[in-house]
Amino acid sequence: MLGRLWAPWRMRYIEAAGPGPGGCIFVELPAQADDRKNLILHRGEKAFVMLNAYPYTNGHLMVAPYKHTAEMGELDDAELLEINRLVAACLRWLKRAYRPDGFNIGVNLGSVAGAGIPDHIHWHVVPRWAGDTNFMTVVGEVRVLPQDLWESYDRLRKAMEEDQ
Repeated sequence: MLGRLWAPWRMRYIEAAGPGPGGCIFVELPAQADDRKNLILHRGEKAFVMLNAYPYTNGHLMVAPYKHTAEMGELDDAELLEINRLVAACLRWLKRAYRPDGFNIGVNLGSVAGAGIPDHIHWHVVPRWAGDTNFMTVVGEVRVLPQDLWESYDRLRKAMEEDQ
C-alpha cells in the first residue's frame, strides 16, 4: 500500500522556485533585485549563497559562482577561493543559527551523480543533527522540515549580521 503525505503549502515553493523556460536559477535569480524572495542570503564578488528551496534539512545552503559553468576546471583561482571562503562562512553562520552536530558538504557533478541542476556547478552545505534520519527519510523518502523557508532565511540573515 502506497501512503501519501499531503503538504499543499509546499506548492507555492515548487511553482516559484524553478527557472524560466531553458533558464538557470543560479543565473536568473541573482540577476533579480529581490534576494529574500529568491532566497539569496549573501552576494560575494564571484559567488553567492542561497537557501535550497527543496532542502534536505532546515538551513540547507548552496554556494554557486555567478559564472554559468558545469565544470570545476572552468573556475579560476579567485572564484575557487571565494567559493571555499563562502563554504567556511556557511558553516559559521549555520553553527550560530542552528547549532548542528555536523555537516555534509558536497558537489554533485553531472546528472548521474545526483545534480538537480547539472549545467551550473554549486556546493551544498547541509547541517545535520544526531537522529535527524528517521523512518520518513529512510523508508518513505520524505523530508520533514520543522521550519518554513522564510523563517530559515530570517534566522540565517540574523546569524550573518554578527559577521558584519
